[in-house]
Amino acid sequence: MSAAPTPEHNKAIVRRAIDEIWNKGNLAAVEEIYDANCVRHDPATPNLATGLENLKQQAALYRAAFPDLHITIEDIIVEGEKVVMRWSSSGTHRGELQGIAPTGKAITSSGISISLIANGKIIEERVNWDNFGLMKQLGAIE
Repeated sequence: MSAAPTPEHNKAIVRRAIDEIWNKGNLAAVEEIYDANCVRHDPATPNLATGLENLKQQAALYRAAFPDLHITIEDIIVEGEKVVMRWSSSGTHRGELQGIAPTGKAITSSGISISLIANGKIIEERVNWDNFGLMKQLGAIE
């Protein structure tokens, strides 16, 4: 019988997702970190909510738009299987993003993510971030 995952183990899974997938663009890591039936609730990309391929597509979308994307974990708190993370991001808009041509602008954004972990993998995420602020920085809205 194996021991239950520790809070540090669950934190490490979420930290690895940020580092490998979002900061390094290693999309192969998606299958190692996320459950095959994972659900990701992100109001900015509701059509890419379920499954590994959609998660890869979402990460690829932002990595293509911001090749130097970097997410910094500001706070991380664990309660049982839930990992809550407050984060900030930065990058330079060098690729198309949802129909917005590259602007070359440096952007920053912030958000909060709640990840649910089971059997050593992320099975669900809820992400709430400042997409409105990002669109303002890109000049897409007033």
